[in-house]
Amino acid sequence: MLDEHLRIAVLELAKKGFGTRRIARALNISRSAVRAVLDSGDSKVPKILRPEKAEPYRDLILDLHRSCRGNLVRVHEELEKSGAVLSYQALTGFCRRHEIGRTKKLPAGRYDFAPGEEMQHDTSPYTWDIGSKRRVVQIASLVLCYSRMIFIQLYPAFTRFECKVFLTDALAYFGGACGRCMVDNTSVIRLKGAGKDMVSVPEMVAFGDRFGFTFAAHEVGDANRSARVEGHFKFVQRNLFAGRTFCDWDDGNAQARAWCDKVNAKYSSKLRASRRELFATERVALKAHPDFVPEVYVLHQRFVDAEGYVTVRRNRYSIPYKLIGRQMEVRESKERIDVFDGPRLVASHRRVIDPVDSRLTVPEHRPPRGEGRAKKGPAPEQMELCLVEPVLASYVAALAHHAHGRGVRVLQRLLRMVREYPRQPLLDAVRQAEQFGLYDLDRLERMILRRIGRDYFLLPDLDDEPDPSDEDENDDDEG
Repeated sequence: MLDEHLRIAVLELAKKGFGTRRIARALNISRSAVRAVLDSGDSKVPKILRPEKAEPYRDLILDLHRSCRGNLVRVHEELEKSGAVLSYQALTGFCRRHEIGRTKKLPAGRYDFAPGEEMQHDTSPYTWDIGSKRRVVQIASLVLCYSRMIFIQLYPAFTRFECKVFLTDALAYFGGACGRCMVDNTSVIRLKGAGKDMVSVPEMVAFGDRFGFTFAAHEVGDANRSARVEGHFKFVQRNLFAGRTFCDWDDGNAQARAWCDKVNAKYSSKLRASRRELFATERVALKAHPDFVPEVYVLHQRFVDAEGYVTVRRNRYSIPYKLIGRQMEVRESKERIDVFDGPRLVASHRRVIDPVDSRLTVPEHRPPRGEGRAKKGPAPEQMELCLVEPVLASYVAALAHHAHGRGVRVLQRLLRMVREYPRQPLLDAVRQAEQFGLYDLDRLERMILRRIGRDYFLLPDLDDEPDPSDEDENDDDEG
């Protein structure tokens, strides 16, 4: 069939007095085609009206499409059982032309961003070998919307702690932050609501304020709103992971950073420039990096177990053996596990990322060979108590005698009371307890607290309080 341009040419040549044979020879078409166009006298291509074989079964096709859950193979089988003479190709063509089981395709929109206006953050899971072991890898990505600068890192899991670690590294890589960070409706950042009604977790709001940006979420199901970051994940999976092996997480993140440097410096035919060239324009519009960025860490409260270790994410880290039984504050940062006894750092270890039930031991944390805890004789806590408060020596000895075994636990508790409570009320309570042969530390502690409450938290005497009637008289006088 001739297209519209040829039909117009035929009509124009006919108007100039050209014959059928000459028009056919000039346009390299048949004389019958020229005659058909001249007979119609219209340049528009006529529609071919042919009856559709599936039209008589339209209602049945609609019913079967619902009952077969959109499976056209099953629809065709049921049609043949009902006696319909219809090929599978005719069925699929009919459904395609009449949009049966198909959603209407709408044109995609386009978002334009000014330099420093928005950055987009998201994560995507991927399965890959890390250290010869098949692992689920969380790919975290941050993209600047104007220049398309990209930064990615790999994590075994992605909690709020990893999110803050990643964003801190990404913003340090870019040297600043955009005014808005677009995310999906993830619970890592979202407290409640969704889309424009999302309320961020106060912890993440404070984190954003530190770098000068706010979090925003796209509407549920509107992934196109964050297409700058969504579109990179397949590229990362097919390019970064292809043909590469990672010894461990540190090696994987080092290779990912080098890959980002290469991609950001490469010329893009779509952008007609490299990302770094566009970033030179955007960098001046970014929020300035803070002068001081505190280290991101998460706090844990742990007791040192009987073997001298604290456990964090199934991994055990050694602590000086003298602190066995004490409660420690453990700070888990990106690379370190730091253990504090009050304000003092007592142990520091390299953080093991995988929960592999490993045990990290520092030789200095173990007692020297042959100098472990004595099996006989007074416990070290008893000697420390006598050294700190010599006046308690007799009570401490009696307490150890009445306790089970060498009385290590009760001596540790008494040592804690000596360290925490005021000296004089404690000595008075111990003196009275020793006088009456009282070795129950619960009752001893109540005696100490009673003395502290009487001596340190004095309430005003009721006789010294002003009389309410006097106040009423004063109010009447003022009136």
